[in-house]
Amino acid sequence: MEITMTLSNSLKLSAATLLGAALMTGTASAKIATGSTVSDMQVTDSNGTVHNLSDFAGKNVVLEWTNDGCPYVKKHYSSGNMQALQKEATADGAVWLSVISSAPGKQGHVSGEEANALTTTRGAAPTAVILDETGVKGRTFSAKTTPHMFVIDASQTLVYQGAIDDDRSADPMKAKTANNFVRAALASVKAGEAIATAETTPYGCSVKYGS
Repeated sequence: MEITMTLSNSLKLSAATLLGAALMTGTASAKIATGSTVSDMQVTDSNGTVHNLSDFAGKNVVLEWTNDGCPYVKKHYSSGNMQALQKEATADGAVWLSVISSAPGKQGHVSGEEANALTTTRGAAPTAVILDETGVKGRTFSAKTTPHMFVIDASQTLVYQGAIDDDRSADPMKAKTANNFVRAALASVKAGEAIATAETTPYGCSVKYGS
C-alpha cells in the first residue's frame, strides 16, 4: 500500500520528512496537525478497489479506525451509534472510510471477505472498508485507538481528530447520550462555522499494529 501526503504551511517540510522516514522504517510518523492539508492518500479497500483521497476533493471525509474485537468498538456498533452516524454522514454527501490496521495474527485482523461480512451483519454503512494490515496508513495518521476518528473537510483540511465522543466508558447504553464530537464537527463544517472542539484525546483499545 502506498501513501503520499502533502501538508500545508510551516509543517510541510518537517512533516513530509518524518512521513518519508516512517514509510521507510515502518515506525510511527509525527502526528498530523489539525488544520493541515491532507491532499493525497492511496489505499485499497476490502473489495480490492484503489481509492485516493484526492478523488474525494469537494466532499467531507471521515476516517474511522476500527477493530471488531475491541469492546469500545462493540459499544458503538451494538448500540447502533456508529451505523447511525455513518448513515447520517454519507446521506449528507460525506465519504466514510472505516480503517482496519490490525496486523495478521492480531485482534481485529480480517480478510476482505470477512470485512464485508462484518459490514453486512452489523448493518454498517461506510463508503468503503480500508485494509491496512501493514499499519502504514495508521502510523501515518498516528492512529492510537479503536475507535480513533478523523474528519477532513471538502478542501482536504484535517479539521477534527480524536475521540468519537465524550463518554470514555465501554457501556453501549451511554453511546447515544454522549456528546458526539464527529457529529458536531460535521455539523459545523456544513454550517461554515468554526469547530468548537477540533481535537480531543482518543479512547478505546490500542491499534493492533505489527512489529
